[in-house]
Amino acid sequence: MSRAAPFSFIFFLYTFYMSEIEIIPSINAETFTEVKKKIEAVEPYVSWVHIDVADGSFTDIQLWHNPEDLLALQTPLLVEVHLMIADIDERIGEWLRPIVRRVIFHREASRDPDVVIRACRSSDVRVGMAVLPNSSADVVLPYLSKIDLVQTLAVTPGRSGQSFQPDTLQKITALHNACPSCAIEVDGGVNTTTVASIVQSGASLLVAGSAIFSPSDREHIDIKSAIEDLRRHATA
Repeated sequence: MSRAAPFSFIFFLYTFYMSEIEIIPSINAETFTEVKKKIEAVEPYVSWVHIDVADGSFTDIQLWHNPEDLLALQTPLLVEVHLMIADIDERIGEWLRPIVRRVIFHREASRDPDVVIRACRSSDVRVGMAVLPNSSADVVLPYLSKIDLVQTLAVTPGRSGQSFQPDTLQKITALHNACPSCAIEVDGGVNTTTVASIVQSGASLLVAGSAIFSPSDREHIDIKSAIEDLRRHATA
């Protein structure tokens, strides 16, 4: 075998792996007007967008949470909604709108996750299951073969701009070891300081809010540069 062949194979693996890393802007807003404004701001730079939904039933704050508004949403981006709402088994139908490509619901908010999973599948919507920072990775293990991704929150759900909880890395590693082929999404505290260790632990879907829309290390907001910085640090 020539010396070039092993190098080419390694380079292929490297580029394939890096192509799987996805920076997903988090839209954390109180009004639908702000939701649309933030989505428009990131459209040139990403493929997916993540809309936070909170009505106060599962979190201590309220964010935008009217599913009817989605009928008026127009964007070329793929849309996932992060449903931080209680009683999701009974309410999932409200969020299965044509613009929604992926739903993420909380294991802690569901009595029977299979109800939510089946509803999403019947509407041809991808489904992810999220766990709170204080929940064990074990609570999602029985469902990994049924869902498209698992999300671990690295902050208390709701407010943007919180600090990354370091013990999240152990949970990411546990999930990756349990299912090496599973897509793992991390939401909360994702920035240029934390993103490399998050990726090294096994996550590939990186949801970032304040690091894109209000980075502390920049005097002026430059969304394009903020996203590029996250990508560069993620693959460093």
